[in-house]
Amino acid sequence: MSAGPESTHVSSLLKGDSLHQQVLASFPLCDITEEDLTQNPQFCKLLATLSQHVDQNGLTVPLKAELEKAEQKLQSQRRHWLRSESLHKGLQEMIQDHCIRKHHATVPPDQSMFYETMEKCLLVAQCVRQLDPSSSTNQDQPSVLGLNPQQVLELMPSEKNVQRMKQGLPRELEKHLKKKCLSLLAYYQPEWENESEGLKNSKLSHLSAQLDTEKKRAESLKETCRENSVLLQRQTQLYLSEVIKCIQLLQSLILDHRLRIQTDLDRKKLDYFEGKCDLVLQKIKTEMVEIQLDTYTVDSIAAHRKIREKLESELKACQVEKHSVGLKLASFEILGKEFEALADEYCRLRRDIEMNNWALKEFTRCKDK
Repeated sequence: MSAGPESTHVSSLLKGDSLHQQVLASFPLCDITEEDLTQNPQFCKLLATLSQHVDQNGLTVPLKAELEKAEQKLQSQRRHWLRSESLHKGLQEMIQDHCIRKHHATVPPDQSMFYETMEKCLLVAQCVRQLDPSSSTNQDQPSVLGLNPQQVLELMPSEKNVQRMKQGLPRELEKHLKKKCLSLLAYYQPEWENESEGLKNSKLSHLSAQLDTEKKRAESLKETCRENSVLLQRQTQLYLSEVIKCIQLLQSLILDHRLRIQTDLDRKKLDYFEGKCDLVLQKIKTEMVEIQLDTYTVDSIAAHRKIREKLESELKACQVEKHSVGLKLASFEILGKEFEALADEYCRLRRDIEMNNWALKEFTRCKDK
């Protein structure tokens, strides 16, 4: 297999400094950057060679030729369909305009006959097309309402009226289309609406060329916009990659700087917190002293001192009494369990005596009442 032209092309590209830009321009839809091509030179050569066999959309040269041929055929069929469809729409618009005029003014009988004949012909032709299966449909399909095209053709107007309608149709259709073209001209260039008929006709003859120029200009602007969009996307990727590199560099600088000053920063923070803790402790002590000064005045301190002395004397007396009672209990414990039973009996009798005394007092008080 000979690779002479391809190798010659690649070598010619490698001689220049814009190989990467040419590859990126040849494949604008690929998400690759110049850095990717720099890191992968063999892949860059492969893309440079591949660009001779495919277009910017990834289509091969034979496939692109077939696609263009199919596109031309499609455009031809589309123009044929649009021609017949626009003619049909124009005839329907003429019929609608006639119906509107008929409701607002008196229409001559021959003109009414012309439009009625045309409307009937259109309806019959539409029905025949619906009933007559084409080559792409099933020939055995059921008919609508049991009708066939021949039966519908019998509803056509008389041959005389049809011939008369056909003779006047080109003139009426020309008037209608000219009216629509003038409306389009008035919409496209409103300043020409009040000009003379001849000037409008002259301007109308150049309208299609102007519209074609405007269409080509719009397509050119759209293509330029698409190229600018691709370029903007590529530049955005480059910008983001550079920003990421800058952020990583800043992070490394910040980390190194932080590690160097971390010890001094920790020591300063420790000194700060120690000083703040001492200040808070001194403030707490000050608040406690202020609370004590506000709570214990000279009179309250003297009163508390007297209360303390009295409580201490009572405490001493209670301690002496506790000591004597403890000695008595110790002497009683020497007597053993028999004395404990007598003590319990004594306590029970004391409770009974107290209960009887209380009952006697209550009885006496109730008796006196």
